[in-house]
Amino acid sequence: MAARSKARKRALDILFEADQRSVPASQVLAARVGMADPPVHEHTVRLVEGVSEHGSRIDTLIETYSQDWPLDRMPAVDRALLRVSVYELLYVDDVPDTVVIDEAVELAKQLSTDDSPSFVNGLLARILTLKPSLAGSPD
Repeated sequence: MAARSKARKRALDILFEADQRSVPASQVLAARVGMADPPVHEHTVRLVEGVSEHGSRIDTLIETYSQDWPLDRMPAVDRALLRVSVYELLYVDDVPDTVVIDEAVELAKQLSTDDSPSFVNGLLARILTLKPSLAGSPD
């Protein structure tokens, strides 16, 4: 697995844990960085901090385009995965959009329900289609 793929998975793990424990993701991230076993990749830090910074907007976009699936009804893994992926699509310019979506779908296949890969793919494809109009929108 490539370094960024591992970093993305670790960011997903941190966001999932924070969600399950109802604590800020920054707190879980700080604990992982402090333990440094294994060391936390800079892309993981970038993703977790980015999702934390833009979380309100990201969640609004996910709920708006998820078609009758409020965040609290989604599997927690899907919530975390979508947050990371939407952040990458909208705010990270050095990762190709197709890579973001492909890796999100693969993680959904590995970690979530049978329906999750198609749900994640459809939602991220919709966000990608709207990206030009969303890119300049305020948080």
